[in-house]
Amino acid sequence: MAEPLTILIAARDEAARIGTTVAALRKQFPGAQVIVADDGSRDATAQVAATAGARVVRLPRRGKGQALTLGEREAAPGDLLLCDADLRGDLTPLLGGDSDLTIAAFAEKQGGGFGIAKETARWLIRRTSRYPALEPLSGQRRLTQKARDVVFPLAAGFGCEAAMTADAMNARLGIGETGLPLEHRATTRDLRGFVHRGRQLRDIVLAFGPQGRNHRGLRLPLVGWVVGAAEPSVLPVAALGLADDLWSGEERGFRAHLGSGATTGVLKLVGIPLYGLIRTRSLSGALLVGLSANALNQLDTRPGRALKAFALGSLLLRGAPRGAAAAAVLLAPYDLREMAMLGDSGSNALGAVLGLRSVGRLTERQRWSAIAALAGLTLLGERRSLGELIERTPVFRELDAWGRHPV
Repeated sequence: MAEPLTILIAARDEAARIGTTVAALRKQFPGAQVIVADDGSRDATAQVAATAGARVVRLPRRGKGQALTLGEREAAPGDLLLCDADLRGDLTPLLGGDSDLTIAAFAEKQGGGFGIAKETARWLIRRTSRYPALEPLSGQRRLTQKARDVVFPLAAGFGCEAAMTADAMNARLGIGETGLPLEHRATTRDLRGFVHRGRQLRDIVLAFGPQGRNHRGLRLPLVGWVVGAAEPSVLPVAALGLADDLWSGEERGFRAHLGSGATTGVLKLVGIPLYGLIRTRSLSGALLVGLSANALNQLDTRPGRALKAFALGSLLLRGAPRGAAAAAVLLAPYDLREMAMLGDSGSNALGAVLGLRSVGRLTERQRWSAIAALAGLTLLGERRSLGELIERTPVFRELDAWGRHPV
């Protein structure tokens, strides 16, 4: 008995084309369920898709990879066919063969720019998996259940296809690419086309960099290292946090880290206060830097939470260094919209900024009062979830949700 087929389409502002695409797919694959993951469309995409016979999953705008990941969770087990919203052509040949991942390559080149994004994707796939991809960016792909288990959640944004190919190859799955006479709305060499390809290139590069999973299980690029790059005074802290992002285990909290022996978490527990001691030449400075870094790291469990704490701390300390402030403003919309994550690198670095700032702004007595408060917060976080406390307190809950996209 053949496995059930689900067709998944990520669409944003495709009301003019999605109806035709869904109708054609339903004709090509009778009996298959068509799911349209509506990525925050501002037009009638969802209504048109539903009228054409698709099941629509309405989402706030997050990006293609996130939309496909959330849509895939609504699909029945079995084969999955990914398709772009503006595709024209027959995809039935993708169901042939025994590859776990079968990719459609366009038989004829259509539009596009100078090939920078595509060549970058090819190079990164080859560099990380040794697979010579023919069509690294094609959105037309058939995945078996085995492939779904390996590649989901997908990388964020437009980097999802390239990372998917590398992930499948690294898992030693069978990959096939076949040329098909397909058409889609190609971008041209105008301003709009170059902006689109610039975003595509950005997402592809980020997809092969440090990755993390947020509270919703979305796979997002870890971009908190930007804080260290923008504010050199906390670059070593950002580096320690990045090491923990890349190589940490499941340990959470002081006791768990100390009980696990030599881990990247223990390296942070020792390294960040030591760096604070070197910078400030005082015990109170070392404790402020270490505890502030840990406090923001404890709070970084929901989008935007650590950045709001940084903004509040900066206000109380009468400002923050320009580099750190600029990095926080730059990262805020991506963090709030679940398009990227601060990770330990960003949250530790922002906390260290506040710690260093407090050394110059507070009197000795005020420093030790702040240390006592931060130590109390750390102990509370060891015993109870700070996130739960925030969500149970009306005022904090409203502030916490401000600016964040709804589920």
